Amino acid sequence: MPDEPQLFGERAVPPAGQDASGHRARLRKRLIAGGEDALADHEVIEYLLMLARPRIDTKPIARTLIKRFGSLAGVLNADARALALHPEMGESSAAALKLVAIAARRLARQRVREAPVIGSWQALIDYLTIDMAHLTVERVRVLYLNSQNMLILDDHVGDGSIDEAAIHPREVIRRALDLGATALILVHNHPSGSPQPSRADIDITNRIAEAGRLLGIVVHDHVVIGREGHVSLKAKGLI
Repeated sequence: MPDEPQLFGERAVPPAGQDASGHRARLRKRLIAGGEDALADHEVIEYLLMLARPRIDTKPIARTLIKRFGSLAGVLNADARALALHPEMGESSAAALKLVAIAARRLARQRVREAPVIGSWQALIDYLTIDMAHLTVERVRVLYLNSQNMLILDDHVGDGSIDEAAIHPREVIRRALDLGATALILVHNHPSGSPQPSRADIDITNRIAEAGRLLGIVVHDHVVIGREGHVSLKAKGLI
């Protein structure tokens, strides 16, 4: 594995005083002084890998990761095994990157759980985007809310196209009643990147909304997430 230099000849960082050590010092100062936009995407990856593997030059690895996975988010959301098998990576390096992704998801999820969802909509969109925008499969979730619009349960219903094979209107409403939920938000992603809803998205949303109305369960929205952004069916007047 590349994390085992005695087997694969790990590239050593040049001695102090040469350019590499100065480069790292400059990155560190920019990060501390400049905030979230101080480093370019490849420099964020470079710095994370540098902390995990301080004895090698991580800039070339960072650049090849960005090239392969397309963006900072693409790298951090990549499959852990794919990261570990990338040239010059290994399990330790992959773990360093995945840890950041896990921390980001947990921070975003905590923000959603601390306030009424409807009153903190951007926090919800941030959470869903971090968690779903870069998935390579279509995933369906239902967010169940109480009478104060606080999140009771973020339920991963299944993977696959959003039709009755993946989500059953009766089951969604039955689950809401079992949880004591009074409202819900449907969520799914489009791996294609575009968040524009399909006719199937609209139809299943309205079927669930109609089933909910009969039993006092409100469907607040259906949010479609993609790499190119998100779409709210309610905002588009489709519910």
